[in-house]
Formats: sequence, structure tokens, C-alpha cells
Amino acid sequence: MSLIQVRGLGKTYQRGSEEVHVLRDLNLDVDAGEFVAFMGPSGSGKTTLLNLLGGLDLPSEGSITVAGDEITSMSGGRLTAWRARHVGFVFQMYNLIPVLTAFQNVELPLLLTRLSRAERRRHVEAALGVVGLGDRLHHYPRQLSGGQEQRVGIARAIVADPTFLLCDEPTGDLDRKSADEVLELLDRLSREDGKTVLMVTHDPLAAQRAGIVRHLEKGALVEE
Repeated sequence: MSLIQVRGLGKTYQRGSEEVHVLRDLNLDVDAGEFVAFMGPSGSGKTTLLNLLGGLDLPSEGSITVAGDEITSMSGGRLTAWRARHVGFVFQMYNLIPVLTAFQNVELPLLLTRLSRAERRRHVEAALGVVGLGDRLHHYPRQLSGGQEQRVGIARAIVADPTFLLCDEPTGDLDRKSADEVLELLDRLSREDGKTVLMVTHDPLAAQRAGIVRHLEKGALVEE
């Protein structure tokens, strides 16, 4: 059984009197440890799909099952708890808090857990070590390069050991060298640590780093 199973997924928004169909009858299977890139033109539904997979939005129809849990039938409170446990988010603009150090930014997801202060410290130091920033614990975002900021964002995403990572244009604001470093890190998390990585990107070079590339057009997955 696949880690992620999507069946008949649809998402429709109401814009005045008009219905906008963002996703239509979408089916998808993702196995544990796969690195999947989603490509497609703007408006094809890539980010909407990512938001649905992460439980940030609810579909108009269809179902999403992750590790045996059908998240589309969960209540708000249960879905929030599920998301905190199972999903790590990586954003294009990093979304770091400027007044917090790298350590404090990465620690944020753990403040909602029952871990002790010492346990949180071990988790944070390990996560920053994985992304190669063990010597930048006390640096603020303004003291880091864009690539380093994104690696702090990835450390924050993996610190609670989520089931899968959702990456929305994670290299979109980076130069080529920094982008390659971030992509190499995501690839290593998939290959060596068995993390499932789902990435939206417009960059063909970024997509090449993924093991699987899926294309979206007008809300539907299309064949290669």
C-alpha cells in the first residue's frame, strides 16, 4: 500500500457566480521515500494540490489517505494535530522569524510537543547538523545567506521527524549554486534518510533532481 493515496480529488472555488475548477478527478500514489516533483504552468493546481496533501485546505470531492489515515474526513482539531505530527513544510520565501535565531526558528514546531527543554535542544542541534548549519545555531536570518536561510527552513521542517515533506518552490528565490545545495539536501533526505519529498517547481533543473516528475495541466495529471 502506498504511503499517500489520492482518489478522485477535486477542488472548486466559487468566484462570484462562476465555479473555478482548480483540480479535477485527480488520482495519485506516492510510496514512502520517493522524491516527487510536480511541474506545470501557473494556475495548473500545483500549490492547491500541495495544500490539500498537507491538510491546509479541504477538497470539494475525493479522498486523501496518508499512512492509513484518511485526512479528508478529519475534524479541524484532529487535522491540526495530524499535520503537526506528519507534515514538514518548506516555503519559497523561507518564512523564518527575523527576531529569532536559527536555533529558535527550528525549535518552534517542538514547542507544541511534550519534549523537555533538553530533548528539544538535542532535536534542534541534530536537525541543523543534518543541513550543515551546526555552527550557525545563534545566527539570525539577516546574518545568513539565502541558501542558509532555506536550509534553516528545511531543518525546521524535519526537526519533528515528519512522515513527509511538502516543498513549494523551495529554490525559487535562490541563485543556482544555493539552489543546487538545497536540492542535493532534499535528495539526500530522500535517498539516505527515507524521507518522502513532494516538491512543486517551475525549474526543470530542480525537477531533474527528483526521482519522479509529474505534470499538471488545468487541474489534471497528464502523462509524460
